[in-house]
Amino acid sequence: MITQTKKENLFKLKLEYERLRATRNDLLKMIAESELPEMVYNSNAIENSTLTLKETEKILLAQALMREVSLRETYEATNLARVIKYLWTRPNYELSVENFELLHQMLLGGINDDYAGRIRCTGEYVRVGWHIAPAPELVKSMLENIINQYNSDDDKYFLEKITRFHLQFETIHPFCDGNGRMGRLIINLQLATLGYPPVIIQNKGKREEYYPIFDEWRDKHKSDKFSDYLYLALSESLNKRLAYLRGSEIVKLSDHIKENALNASATTNAAKRQTIPAFRQEGIWRIGKSIS
Repeated sequence: MITQTKKENLFKLKLEYERLRATRNDLLKMIAESELPEMVYNSNAIENSTLTLKETEKILLAQALMREVSLRETYEATNLARVIKYLWTRPNYELSVENFELLHQMLLGGINDDYAGRIRCTGEYVRVGWHIAPAPELVKSMLENIINQYNSDDDKYFLEKITRFHLQFETIHPFCDGNGRMGRLIINLQLATLGYPPVIIQNKGKREEYYPIFDEWRDKHKSDKFSDYLYLALSESLNKRLAYLRGSEIVKLSDHIKENALNASATTNAAKRQTIPAFRQEGIWRIGKSIS
């Protein structure tokens, strides 16, 4: 549940972010570009891609790899990066079935052109675990309904709206493939429209933190776990950008713990709970250190 305390924390972080970003767009662009391999790696790894973060970086930089990598996984990395960069220039990209299909074409083009760029057709059923997605004949109207609900529900807190939309989208599973990556792209599209930075849904811990939210939604129609998860991810994203925007020295959290004789377990848990302004970069917890 997004408590009032959490809402106030995001509000304060967002205010400072908006104030500092006004004259530092070039720095924010550099942060986004440096973060791109992490975003691509994590989203594809959630879908069982075998690429490592370093291999993803090399593919995006067109560098040689140390092992044979399948053509599909190469396309998955380059296509997803292309969609992310495409959306960077379109922060107010409209939510619509047609626009989702366009993004899906960019995402799956060259991987499976038989169903890239279109929602499921008659006879195309999909299953995720024990969940059988709705009949293809219902997909378009269901997508339009959740889009309309998202756009019209002005009273609901923005993270709770995004949470519900993601869970509904993944339950509908509108495409034959690529639904998870599409859903995570849409989360960041929704955040960008509201002036927030993107979040990274981490591959590490997906079975304990990410996957169970869908069972909770389908079995009990509850979304609190995912709204809390998104709160932590957004708080972390804001803290990362604020550390750079403030001109702080970025240090490993482990070094910060040693330097200040802190309790390692308690400080790491505080980072995970976002009660200190720590963030992950290339999978390592870091924190901004004020330069005196």
